[in-house]
Amino acid sequence: MIKIYTDGACSGNPGRGGWAAIIIDGQKIKKLSGASENTTNNRMELTAVISALKYVKDFNIELFTDSKYTKDGIQQWIINWKKNGWKTTNKQKVKNIDLWQELDELNQKKKISWNWVKGHANDMYNNMADELAKSEI
Repeated sequence: MIKIYTDGACSGNPGRGGWAAIIIDGQKIKKLSGASENTTNNRMELTAVISALKYVKDFNIELFTDSKYTKDGIQQWIINWKKNGWKTTNKQKVKNIDLWQELDELNQKKKISWNWVKGHANDMYNNMADELAKSEI
């Protein structure tokens, strides 16, 4: 099973942002990263996950994120967003809808085990993703 650790960062919110993914396939480690101007932390968190899932061809994935926005969004909130025409419970348009729709499509094509990890703690790969995302800023 492939393991993926993702993180996003932003200098200012909005501001210049960076994202990173650490992909672990047995003994092999692949690092992906990128940056965007005038973005938000949440967009960078989602971009990290999407980029990693697009890169990985395997079907079974264990994904680790320190973003409750990403994990709760894809596992819980998205169900009602789709039922309500991509509107929140407050009848507002879902933010980052383009990324959520792309992530939803990828999530349906793969078997992903979603895991939340505490950011800036003792998880080596989460810390590695955090450092790489920040270096992109």
